[in-house]
Amino acid sequence: MPVTSRALLALAIFLPLPSLAAAIKVDGRIDPAEWADARRITDFRLTQPLSRVAAPYPTEAWIKATPDGLAVAFRSEQPAGIERRRQRFQRDQGGPVDRVNLYVDFDGDGRAGYNFMVSLSDSIEDGTITNENQFNHDWDGAWRHAVTEDDAGWSAEILVPWYIAPMQQTASDTRRIKVQLDRVVGVTGERMSWPAVSYTEPRYLTAFEPIDIPKYSQSLLAVTPYVVGVLDNVAGRTDFDAGADVFWKPNGQFQLSATLNPDFGQVESDQLVVNFGAVETFFSDKRPFFTENQSFFDVPFGSLGNANRLIYTRRVGGTRDDGEGAGDVTAAVKLNGSAAGINYGVFAATEADEVGRDFYALRATRDLGTQGFGAMLTRVDRPYFDRVATVGEFDHRWAPANGLTLRTTLVASDVEQAGRSIRDTGGQLRIDHDFGAGRRQQLYLLHTGDRLQLNDFGYLDRNNFNYARYEISKRFTDLPASSPYASHQWRFATSRRMNDHGLLIADAIAVNRSSETRDGGSEFVEVAGYSAGHDDLVTRGHGAVRLPARPYAFYERDFSRRGRWGFYANAQYAAEGLGGWKKGRIATEVSSRYYFSDSANLGFSLSLQHNPDWLLWRGERGGGAPSLATYRSNQIFASAAGTWLIGPRQELRVKLESIGLDARALRSYTLSPDGRAMPVALRHDDFGLGNLGFQVRYRYELAPLSDLYIAYVRGGSLFEERLDGEFRAGRQLLDAFELRDSEQLLVKLAYRFDI
Repeated sequence: MPVTSRALLALAIFLPLPSLAAAIKVDGRIDPAEWADARRITDFRLTQPLSRVAAPYPTEAWIKATPDGLAVAFRSEQPAGIERRRQRFQRDQGGPVDRVNLYVDFDGDGRAGYNFMVSLSDSIEDGTITNENQFNHDWDGAWRHAVTEDDAGWSAEILVPWYIAPMQQTASDTRRIKVQLDRVVGVTGERMSWPAVSYTEPRYLTAFEPIDIPKYSQSLLAVTPYVVGVLDNVAGRTDFDAGADVFWKPNGQFQLSATLNPDFGQVESDQLVVNFGAVETFFSDKRPFFTENQSFFDVPFGSLGNANRLIYTRRVGGTRDDGEGAGDVTAAVKLNGSAAGINYGVFAATEADEVGRDFYALRATRDLGTQGFGAMLTRVDRPYFDRVATVGEFDHRWAPANGLTLRTTLVASDVEQAGRSIRDTGGQLRIDHDFGAGRRQQLYLLHTGDRLQLNDFGYLDRNNFNYARYEISKRFTDLPASSPYASHQWRFATSRRMNDHGLLIADAIAVNRSSETRDGGSEFVEVAGYSAGHDDLVTRGHGAVRLPARPYAFYERDFSRRGRWGFYANAQYAAEGLGGWKKGRIATEVSSRYYFSDSANLGFSLSLQHNPDWLLWRGERGGGAPSLATYRSNQIFASAAGTWLIGPRQELRVKLESIGLDARALRSYTLSPDGRAMPVALRHDDFGLGNLGFQVRYRYELAPLSDLYIAYVRGGSLFEERLDGEFRAGRQLLDAFELRDSEQLLVKLAYRFDI
């Protein structure tokens, strides 16, 4: 049988056949005998700043496939004059430390990738990559890692088991994956990568290096039961609960995740926010079942940003439809797999009680060379509202030329409620073109119909919207050695916002510059201007308010850690109300962190905000007339967070957040038919707000993804409103420390059994 050139290439560049693959002992010591048959990589190039010159520090890596998983080793040389950052951190917390990364697209189709990071201190971070360069670190996987250090540098070994993700079926004995490797020097922020691509570029995931490896497969059945006990000191009662997560992967092409009575205890707490606006606050999701292979269902749709998506898993188990607490999820299941070249996923979850909701999703994708196709169907049954919401989606990805990518998404919603059907559609187009030599242009077009409804299962910040944005940018990396900056990227953007009835919301123009500094920090500055237009959200559907032209300016500086201290600061000016340019909101934030050692640190943050022209919706007056008011407000947000990593398996975290806000009513308005705010004699009440969130959490890692948590949580919120209230933000902040709306002691034990 003749040997083809393709077969010779596969033998030359990779990775041993199954019978020759040596086992890897993951101990951080790069044994030449273990890695003798691995592919060796030395061509690391600078991608932060993105100059693509040869790496300034000697870096080597080895990669090979073994029956136990994909194995990677790094050897990072570091001169004595370059400080090594060994700060330990909680999983996925990251920081300016010395670290190495493995990025893998197991199907090689650019749909989804995985990131595995190991720091010099052997702390880790992992997450998923979708839509070329969107990272999500909510996901946690079970993989192995180890680090050693010597006078010349440090070494790291990583082993990622094959059951970590579902993979497409292949007809041959090999499979083609795509990878990227990189190293970051913490003190300077320099990043060295192979291949030399950056996540700041339009094509990132699809630009990984293709590698052919043997078609290994592993099966796994993992069951993680949990028990939790909660002592509620306010209600004076004790509750106990139990449940389990199940993970089953019988082969490389099929994977099942299931959860029974998932726990929603306060192990992970959300940040305190103040939101009186018409757009809900978005929160990420750290619940294990809802992060496992969720990237397959992550279809972004809506205004630019990472929040808008067709499936927002916080809806499952979110606030009940009758408003009485959180939904009780009794069970959920998720299937991921591939067959006949088609990737598929199925998601289903159900809540208990007569007000419980049922959630369903079905997604499929197919990739054909430079093009990829996807479709998804979701359905939510909400019996309390006699409502069934169905959403259909189709997406297309096309890379017709190197540096050019087009992404199209079309959606349609059909809501049946109380015998009435509401239907509408939406669509978006993203064109990303990299000219080379640091030049790039982007065009984004979005349409959402005014009756399009995605938020039964998804997150859409608004419908009834048409948005067009064009951006052109240029990166500069050849700055003189005397410059404090290592690189600049300048961006110029212009945009138009209208609602679906032709009403102008605003035209905008913006210029910004993002910079990397030679000391390992970063800087960002932006100036923008918005034309006169309308706010059609503030009145909650009772008309659009005319707004004058207004400016926006923002500056932030992240200072690289020096000695035991790290600092961050920003400042903002944004006119958002009726007063125009002269009555903008002024805000600033300063935060610092003190490092007692590589295992213990304490951080502080203080945010101050003054708004002389805060426009708020205050409900309907007599006869249904809309009622608006402007306020002069002050807000203080203070936080402190301490972390002590007691040992390789133990950590103690203390987190305190408090908000104080005062708002003095200035004028009240009703809305004229043409959108003008018309002053009225009515004067609304002043109001004050205080919020508190406090948590002490101890964690002991019994085994990978098996933990004992002990957490004390206390919180509260107080809203006061009265005429001439004379509230003061500082006083509201201090008074918040006396709040005790909730106080709980939680103990949770979860242990994963691999069968």
